[in-house]
Amino acid sequence: MAHRLCTMLLQALLVTVVSCNAPPVPLDDIVIEKTFTPPSCDRAVRSGDFVRYHYLGSFPDGKKFDSSYDRGSTYNVFVGKKQLIEGMDKALLDMCVNERRLVKIPPKLAYGERGYGDVIPPNSILHFDVLLLDIWNPEDKVQIKTYYLPEGCTRTVQVSDFVRYHYNGTLLDGTLFDSSHNRMRTYDTYVGIGWLIAGMDQGLLGMCVGEKRIITMPPSLGYGENGDGSDIPGQASLVFDVNLIDFHNPKDSIAVEKVYVPESCKRRSKAGDFVRYHYNGTLQDGTFFDSSHSRNRTYDTYIGKGYVIAGMDEGLLDLCIGERRKITIPPHLAYGEEGTGTKIPGSAVLVFDIHVIDFHNPSDTVDIQTVYKPPDCSILSKKGDFIKYHYNATLMDGTLLDSTYTYGKTYNVVLGSGQVVIGMDLGLRDMCVGEKRKVIIPPHLGYGEQGVDGEVPGSAVLVFDIEIIEMDPGLPEGYMFVWNSDVSPNVFAEMDKNSDGQVDSVEFSIYIHHQVATGNGKLAPGFSATSIIDTMFSNQDRNADGKITLEEFKLKDQEDRHDEL
Repeated sequence: MAHRLCTMLLQALLVTVVSCNAPPVPLDDIVIEKTFTPPSCDRAVRSGDFVRYHYLGSFPDGKKFDSSYDRGSTYNVFVGKKQLIEGMDKALLDMCVNERRLVKIPPKLAYGERGYGDVIPPNSILHFDVLLLDIWNPEDKVQIKTYYLPEGCTRTVQVSDFVRYHYNGTLLDGTLFDSSHNRMRTYDTYVGIGWLIAGMDQGLLGMCVGEKRIITMPPSLGYGENGDGSDIPGQASLVFDVNLIDFHNPKDSIAVEKVYVPESCKRRSKAGDFVRYHYNGTLQDGTFFDSSHSRNRTYDTYIGKGYVIAGMDEGLLDLCIGERRKITIPPHLAYGEEGTGTKIPGSAVLVFDIHVIDFHNPSDTVDIQTVYKPPDCSILSKKGDFIKYHYNATLMDGTLLDSTYTYGKTYNVVLGSGQVVIGMDLGLRDMCVGEKRKVIIPPHLGYGEQGVDGEVPGSAVLVFDIEIIEMDPGLPEGYMFVWNSDVSPNVFAEMDKNSDGQVDSVEFSIYIHHQVATGNGKLAPGFSATSIIDTMFSNQDRNADGKITLEEFKLKDQEDRHDEL
């Protein structure tokens, strides 16, 4: 019963898997035994397909009469077009790539009563051990199967784009013939202008950066009848597993995505400005190549002057302080076909995530903003005044540098004496006690390119929130001491306590201190009284003998020179 059922199935299906004993000779039809079936079968042979297969031909007694393996090449032929013996035409139907079959063909479906020369005798049953390696059809087009598609694909590959991609190239049976991964570098080329085989030219179109595809093409769109002369045989279907790394077009300019723009933006960067910014640099597929954050310092440069790559020069224009941007730069505006030779490959599209910390222009002056002015603000600070003030000092991004409030005491300076940076000196001018200001100081009026090691970065714009707490008016310019009352006509005699006709430094110091203590005179505020008096004495001791004589002694209004008295 089992034998009859097996025979009926063979006659009905022509090609089948035989799990029972083969029928006795003579055969009426082919008998097929599937000795290996691949786990998956995307496509099976149909009539009209072109196939490439290996075979071993033998007689029932095991004697070999032919083998494609001996010739070192597959047998390539159309199925169902009478290019094969009838039994093989039937035996190949419904086969999958990498499937292996043992086929038994009766004489009437092989070489019949005539046989084939001296090779195959008449009425011979033929056994073929067949391994199918390839299938295609003249009507086949490129087949694309995307197995990974990244989110946020805003642009896809078009004709004339330049692409960089990795690939593994295999035959349809999985035999590897080439891989960019093995060479550890991408394949870089233009798309759609004939630089690639036709199937790849078509298969790359519409891809996103980061997308992964399987591109399958018939030989007519690959290497055709002759193959490539080495690893790719003639009439071979090709399968490329492609990962698109990046692409651009020679006509591309930079692309700018504004990630964050501060609400308040009084000024935007322009050519000639000096910019301090942080950045993360990646390739278009996300591969990291550099970061200012890893060095824990900003990148500082002029823009619009060719100090940075052209794309960055352009991408840093029209920015606000504090703004964050993503700048995508094509290679012709970055490092070109050569790359950097290390972390940036040739023809690479670069992506910079930047955060602008501050910028200034060499022509900038101090920016003074009045925050609060008391009702009575008639007495204004000037050069020579002794000022006591509080401040908070920050960078433009809000990073706190210093604050007098943390010390619980004011910062005290004499305006115009060089005790603070020029920008602060200017920012403290024309203020009254109780007034509050925001003073923005460019680096050339602050701490310059060097900054203060460990405290103020080089080329940093500084922001001071200041409030004057006390102010002691200074003396007229050029004076260290002034009289508050009428000058005694006997100044020298009053100094000369021992009446010896000369004044020594002790007598001089006692006298000046007394005048200040009684309110008759005033020393320049903010300086050491001892130092001022010593200087005054030296100026009067014209012959430097340690004594002042009446002939040496001069009051300020007695001569044009700036003597203290």
